[in-house]
Amino acid sequence: MKILGLSALYHDSAAALIEDGRIIAAAQEERFTRIKHDAAFPKQAIGYCLAEAGCGLNDIDFVVFYDKPFLKFERLMETYLSFAPRGFTSFQKAIPVWLKEKLFQKDLLAKEFKKFAKDFDWMGKMLFTEHHLSHAASAFFPSPFQDAAVLTMDGVGEWTTTSLAMGSGNSLEIHKELHFPHSLGLLYSAATYYTGFKVNSGEYKVMGLAPYGEPKYAQTILDKVVDVKEDGSFHLDQSYFDYCTGLTMTNDKFASLFGQPVRQADKDPLTQFHMDMAASIQEVTEHIVLKLARSIRKETGAKNLCLAGGVALNCVANGKILRENIFDNIWIQPAAGDAGGALGAALAGYHINQGQPRQVAGNGKDAMEGSYLGPVWQQDDIETRLKEAGAVFTVLSDDQLIEQTAQALADEKAVGWMQGRMEFGPRALGGRSILGDPRSPTMQKVLNLKVKYRESFRPFAPSVLREDVAEWFDLDGDSPYMLLVAPVAEKHRRQMTEAENALFGIDKLNVPRSSLPAVTHVDYSARIQTVHADTNPRYHALISSFKAKTGCPVVVNTSFNVRGEPIVCTPEDAFRCFMGSEIEVLTVGNCFLKKEDQDPGLKLDYKNAFELD
Repeated sequence: MKILGLSALYHDSAAALIEDGRIIAAAQEERFTRIKHDAAFPKQAIGYCLAEAGCGLNDIDFVVFYDKPFLKFERLMETYLSFAPRGFTSFQKAIPVWLKEKLFQKDLLAKEFKKFAKDFDWMGKMLFTEHHLSHAASAFFPSPFQDAAVLTMDGVGEWTTTSLAMGSGNSLEIHKELHFPHSLGLLYSAATYYTGFKVNSGEYKVMGLAPYGEPKYAQTILDKVVDVKEDGSFHLDQSYFDYCTGLTMTNDKFASLFGQPVRQADKDPLTQFHMDMAASIQEVTEHIVLKLARSIRKETGAKNLCLAGGVALNCVANGKILRENIFDNIWIQPAAGDAGGALGAALAGYHINQGQPRQVAGNGKDAMEGSYLGPVWQQDDIETRLKEAGAVFTVLSDDQLIEQTAQALADEKAVGWMQGRMEFGPRALGGRSILGDPRSPTMQKVLNLKVKYRESFRPFAPSVLREDVAEWFDLDGDSPYMLLVAPVAEKHRRQMTEAENALFGIDKLNVPRSSLPAVTHVDYSARIQTVHADTNPRYHALISSFKAKTGCPVVVNTSFNVRGEPIVCTPEDAFRCFMGSEIEVLTVGNCFLKKEDQDPGLKLDYKNAFELD
């Protein structure tokens, strides 16, 4: 049985395909169209999934959409009616779009499918699942657990913002929900907006900024803005917000409470106040998440916890759950946001709607295949594409590629690394990565300002050999998806001077804190990816070679893109990013490229990768 799952038409459109319960392929539309957070019908992602499965649309048994548009429209209408006449301007903007497009999504989806499969039986094959059930299914069904509690947290689905589900075997049922407008995701997004970052994409910047500040306003938030109960349930005072009916997240009352206006990113600098606000909202988030986790363990007795939804991408909060030992085991869906809803929808269709059995891999292994679920390019195709793009390269053997790339890293060069299948989800995991030497005290600043073209405070993640993780970090377990933060081990930390300890804010950035300064954040933390030989043997071999040369089993890993662009997908994308930044070495398959060998005057065009007929 083949089931295609879709998330689309809001943000982060994606497609996923499963066959007899096995995940065959999954990808976000943005990777193919090169439009960040592309919300369009995921035509190219579907095309890729069908190509990977070697089938056509008519071979699909069911198509499952990741939420229920009518319930979402119900929430929209009830909200506007509840707050009327406030919010009429927002109402005027939203309702025509809903009446024209979103309310009748079944027809819209059918029309899109018929464009490239005229005989597709959309009426008999189209299913819809609720948003948070899609999230929960994406977390539980691929997990390594036979039984688990599942906590999902995001902005809002149809009505639900937070849910508790219980999974066992092939069954999954939602037991409790918190509803809009009371949302931890929207609270964090409100702080994101207030500190001058873009909602739905800048939340991770707030998380990265938080360690530069002090949580001076956390108690004010808890006293005035959000009422948190002992079981972790919470209530937001809507008098501080405008997201129900307005065009902004916060209002003047929110700004008055904290004594500063909303930061305008294009003209207002980041100050210590914004860092303190970031630290405060991060502390409140961790406070709520830990209360929820403790309550779930006490109420259900579950030993295993699965997490999904956008808030589950808050790896600092995840690390706190882990270190508190609330559960014996936790597992987080690597595509925890809305894109992962496509996979959850497909799995829900297979196991819940169709009642099909579920096989747990065992030995602690999940079913995500390392989240390497996107396209892979064969060597002859890579060479052809790079030649057509005007690239100059050398084709190396496997051993030569590993040796020369490891040496480039040891020489403190920035390396573009495009190998194997593309990752599904927001994290680069050694398939589409930019790599560097973590021992270099200048690597973080160089990668941020000269390669990624982004804010200098943004931290980078370490990829570490799984067998060496406990030697370098306060973590002795798996973190394959870069979704857990843990401290650098004490013995690798550097003692700070009195003057260095007295520094505030961004002034802390240039002070090395450990023998791995490029991946050690100002609070000695690191967002860790453990690299496993069975899921990514080539990446494991590269880090092993780097270790043999340097004694260090860690490399800097950041996503292979520049600011404002999606992670690269094709060899041409990788070459374009290489040429448009200060990446010094590029590897694509067995092709090895040096910047000094290239023609700086090349003009590079974009090509669609999986355009459907």
